[in-house]
Amino acid sequence: MSNPDSPTPEPLIAPDFTWFNNARFGIFVHWGIYSVGQYEASWAFFNHGVPGQDPKDSLPLDEYMAQRHAFLARRFDPVAWCELFKAAGARYTILGTKHHDGVALWDTAEGLSTVRDCTAGKDLVAPFVDAARAAGLHLGLYYSHLDWNHPDYATVRQPGGFTHIPKDSPSYRYAYPEGPDDPERWENFLRFHRLQLKELCERFSPELLWFDGHWERSSEQWKFAELRKQLLEWRPGVILNGRMGGYGDYDTPEQGIPTIAPKGVWELCMTMNKSWSMALHPSYKTAQELVRTLCECAGMGGNLLLNVSPLGDGTIFYEQERLLREIGAWLAVHGDAIYGTQAGLPFTHFYGPSTLSADRTTLNLFVVDRPWSEVSVKGIRNKIKSITLVGHEGELKHRISGGAEFANIPGVLWISVPAEACNPLGSVVKIKLDGPLDFYASEGQVVTQN
Repeated sequence: MSNPDSPTPEPLIAPDFTWFNNARFGIFVHWGIYSVGQYEASWAFFNHGVPGQDPKDSLPLDEYMAQRHAFLARRFDPVAWCELFKAAGARYTILGTKHHDGVALWDTAEGLSTVRDCTAGKDLVAPFVDAARAAGLHLGLYYSHLDWNHPDYATVRQPGGFTHIPKDSPSYRYAYPEGPDDPERWENFLRFHRLQLKELCERFSPELLWFDGHWERSSEQWKFAELRKQLLEWRPGVILNGRMGGYGDYDTPEQGIPTIAPKGVWELCMTMNKSWSMALHPSYKTAQELVRTLCECAGMGGNLLLNVSPLGDGTIFYEQERLLREIGAWLAVHGDAIYGTQAGLPFTHFYGPSTLSADRTTLNLFVVDRPWSEVSVKGIRNKIKSITLVGHEGELKHRISGGAEFANIPGVLWISVPAEACNPLGSVVKIKLDGPLDFYASEGQVVTQN
């Protein structure tokens, strides 16, 4: 997340958030050597030997890294992946290029890679980039700053010490006070870190860089102010997520949907079950839950970045594909209420998510629960041109109760929503206004001319 104590400086070329804010829905891809087993990405070897960790969620480093020999990617079909993401209604996708284990999915000049160190034996980023662009998806690339496998990584300490250095890590001995700092080796790690990021920028020209693994060093140790300038030189206009020690562009709350909208541009990243990787968790979220989350994000002016975790051979698990296609079918009908919209009404005015069209003349109410008879909306001063239920013929009956028009105090708008016509994943009531929303939000007043 961004550090409020380190304000983001003016970028060399300001990123254009137009496409990002219009997109509202993206697909995250976590895929790597960890995908061949039933373990949670790189955390499996971090968890090894940690008191309280379930043994089934941990692996010694040598066993963890042995997964690279079974990482074949023989059914990897990036065109099919991106066609599926498009069918799901996503407007952008972000591929994990290197997780905390340090295994890069492209042909990097330094460090571990799927080209030299895995049975897959090939660059997996380049064909994905081509497929995403061919499908018309905006492209982002994930990169973990930290690298638990690099011998120079843990050679300086963050003030207060480390909390996340695996005991099997090549540089574990530097993680505790008895291990001396070695600034020269840390500079060597930063050189490696910058080299890989320059490769990603110059080879693949991503529109967005999605960082992670920033928490083990201070912003000064990472030299994030310097890095931001370098990234904008290597890829002018690139959007940087907020995991840059205060030098990113937007916030990335994780797993739990905010109850208060973050300030500025933001995006919720979330899994379909409990795992970022292809750990076999049977407790998948329902399509209704995922659609509801998407509506709530859009209703607060944010995006949903939903994770997909393919198997080691490149197959997307059938349950994940089913959920994506259900979301896509819903968006094919209701997408106008999501894409290109602004945050809607406060929850005190409508008890559910809502969005506004870009010109603020259409209010979209998301009816995510079964209505018993009428739904209510408060605070609209405009004249109503029409009210419809998306996917249902005809206009909905409505009435206005109370208010004092002569004092510019609107009444409550009550709308009859037929439950039998509602979509089980969520419905959209579309209110056409006579102009941009004229919104009343007040503590109320005494009306003297009754």
